[in-house]
Amino acid sequence: MNPEQVVRQFCTAVETQGPKQLAGYFTEDAVYHNIPLDPVKGRAAIEATLTQFVGANGGGEFQILALATTGSKVMTERIDRLEMGGKKIEIPVMGIFEVAPDGKISAWRDYFDMQQVVKQMS
Repeated sequence: MNPEQVVRQFCTAVETQGPKQLAGYFTEDAVYHNIPLDPVKGRAAIEATLTQFVGANGGGEFQILALATTGSKVMTERIDRLEMGGKKIEIPVMGIFEVAPDGKISAWRDYFDMQQVVKQMS
């Protein structure tokens, strides 16, 4: 699969796959950085982070509005619909994924307004 196909498949998988399966999309040393927060490093840390907003059988949605690819980097404009703390939230996100030659995601950075999350959580 090319980098765009990997990212599209991952974004779709959020709907039906749990954190353990989703973590399998990443290299062992991958970095996931929600830019308002500290980055997490490694597949196990990414899995732990995903458990905060993706259920055991998925349940989130990453709606891709736009996508651009250059080499191994894939940029997405998305609406993420997630459940956090028992509340459903919806946030606009700009994300960039870096895909390694083996087809695994080696880096994922999401940029969003944390205040939108906080407002929906209260």
